[in-house]
Amino acid sequence: MINLDLQAEYEADNLPNFDQFNLWATTALTGLKDDADLSIVIVGPEESQSLNLEFRGKDKPTNVLSFPFEAPPELVHIQEEMGNLIGDLVICAPVVLNEANEQNKPLMHHWAHMVVHGCLHLLGYDHIKDDEADVMENLERQILAKLDINDPYLITD
Repeated sequence: MINLDLQAEYEADNLPNFDQFNLWATTALTGLKDDADLSIVIVGPEESQSLNLEFRGKDKPTNVLSFPFEAPPELVHIQEEMGNLIGDLVICAPVVLNEANEQNKPLMHHWAHMVVHGCLHLLGYDHIKDDEADVMENLERQILAKLDINDPYLITD
């Protein structure tokens, strides 16, 4: 079972609802991590930029940041007590909206992609190296296809 905690620290009229986020996270994790607890936090550009600078050294807002849960070595004994916690996603609503518009994609499809992308990062997938990117992007395509969402990497005019 996927347990989702959703926190909206940024409000806008066009945000997905809890059921949509839950569907996207559940679809992303099913078969990869069937029992998981995660949080999704919706933020504005200032918070996204601050976190992106602090944790990635990039001084600009970004679409999604993933913070996998790892107990510090001195507290590794609490890992079991934390249950199935896999981590947190921080998604910047205005960046997602701007990207969807720029890429001519339906807004909710882009939101779904950001949730799927972030969930895969929480499980350890990455896209820094080309071979890792191929694996991660193929998984994203497969998961999004289950949601009847087209390939997010398909370039259209």
